[in-house]
Amino acid sequence: MDRRPVLLAWSGGKDAAWALHAMRRDGVDVPGLLCTITEGHERASMQGVRVDVLRAQAAAAGLPLLESRIPQACDNACYEAAFAAALDAARTRWPGIDRIAFGDLLLADIRAWREALCTRLGWTATFPLFGCDTAALARDMIAGGLRATLCCVDTRQLDAAFAGRDFDSALLGTLPPDIDSCGENGEFHTCVSDGPMFSTPLTLERGDTVLRDDRFAYTDFLPVSPGAPPHGARHGRR
Repeated sequence: MDRRPVLLAWSGGKDAAWALHAMRRDGVDVPGLLCTITEGHERASMQGVRVDVLRAQAAAAGLPLLESRIPQACDNACYEAAFAAALDAARTRWPGIDRIAFGDLLLADIRAWREALCTRLGWTATFPLFGCDTAALARDMIAGGLRATLCCVDTRQLDAAFAGRDFDSALLGTLPPDIDSCGENGEFHTCVSDGPMFSTPLTLERGDTVLRDDRFAYTDFLPVSPGAPPHGARHGRR
């Protein structure tokens, strides 16, 4: 296996976290994580994970977090410009690096778009989990010690009541048969709090679940410092 350094696209969710675990297990050097943050909301774009949770995850993984920041009104050209700037920053930090990994599992069109974008920018996109049996992968994640919670649910595909539920065997047993076990079709996104990729588990406080854009049910999570009492709800807009 090619073990040259590979930057990892980070969302705060289970697929990115498991990709980190898989690459490390295979001896791949992952020097850092790159996450797209929506400015003002201060959250991972789409997943809605707070930036302070993302930073706590990166610290638990023992890796620096590079933040690609985009405005709230962001078209594709704006996103690509921010992504290119973040990759330039990565090359400044790690001279010679030219590969970035993504946690995509099945969607060939998304993979092709990422590959084309990275090629234009002089990078190579890799996909360490692509093509996996997602039902088997979900079970492997849970058995392997990954702990995650559903932080975003697309209510056009899955009932909003699933938002905030743990990603565990009980969840897999209650998902409708047309829902992918890993949410690979956008049915849900997760926020990871523990797993073999972390040196220590995160303590996260659950906040409210809110509906955005008449479609996405987001459950908020906030990091709790060791020994600190719960600090209640501090709910920023996603």
